[in-house]
Amino acid sequence: MVPRPIIIDCDPGQDDAVALFLAISSPDELDILGITTVTGNVPLTLTQRNARMMCDIAGRTDIPVFAGCEKPMVREAITAEYIHGNTGIDGVSIFEPDTPLQEKHAVEFIVETLLDAEKHSVTLVPTGPLSNVGTAIEKEPGILQHVKEIVVMGGAMREGGNRSPSAEFNILADPQAAEIMFACGRPITVMGLDVTHQVLSTRERVASIRALENSVAEATAGMLGFFHRYDTKKYGSEGAPLHDPCTIAWLLKPELFQTRLCNLSVETGSELTMGHTAVDFWHVTDRPHNVHWTHAVDADGFFELLTGRLARFGR
Repeated sequence: MVPRPIIIDCDPGQDDAVALFLAISSPDELDILGITTVTGNVPLTLTQRNARMMCDIAGRTDIPVFAGCEKPMVREAITAEYIHGNTGIDGVSIFEPDTPLQEKHAVEFIVETLLDAEKHSVTLVPTGPLSNVGTAIEKEPGILQHVKEIVVMGGAMREGGNRSPSAEFNILADPQAAEIMFACGRPITVMGLDVTHQVLSTRERVASIRALENSVAEATAGMLGFFHRYDTKKYGSEGAPLHDPCTIAWLLKPELFQTRLCNLSVETGSELTMGHTAVDFWHVTDRPHNVHWTHAVDADGFFELLTGRLARFGR
């Protein structure tokens, strides 16, 4: 099997970091062309460093990492240190990574890489605000014919919002960029809060990861040990939702998830509901279908996949 070429666009964040580990653990299925970073959970200076740290910990200092947009396309930047800690990846010791930061801007890398690729060949995996992706599409719409599909973490329907009453953080952070991406015409699979809130990093699941006793598992368990504090208090749940790794899990084992083809539109005009993702789940409008909305997951199967792949780093 030829590995699927992917670009991971992220804002680490503990859950982004785990998504990177899951992708790096799976070279037979996924060929990571590059990791691009954006301001999101923390500012860009930290997200690019955190992504490079994860490459170091996973033993893949050869994966190119690029820094991208410092702010959204239109609005002012928002961040989420109150969830992720001041470093973005609290729960793991911070160090200066050996993985170099590439000089090229992330948007330039995305555009050039896609234009050089075969048509309909590269999968984009955005797990943070969509500033890099939206800017790349606006700068060079021709890249879209080289995109196979987009698998994105963002949005919510039944779960409402986690940063505002109406909006999930990634979409609220740059709704204009999200609107551009969702209207791009390429196949899009969406991992919103409706499904990610079903994937809880309970103490038992984190303990199983920690028991693997390798450096990646130790880092993962440490970060999740910090990450669960905010959400377990907020939701009264047994563990924090593990949002971003759902994108990689879907690429590796899509049978774990249930999706529905429907329309998704992003609110960009109302401050009250800015960033809201209006998901026409029941097809009550004639708006064209533009996403596969993920609404259910086998959570035990997800954690079996994650734990099994993290175990590979000890071999």
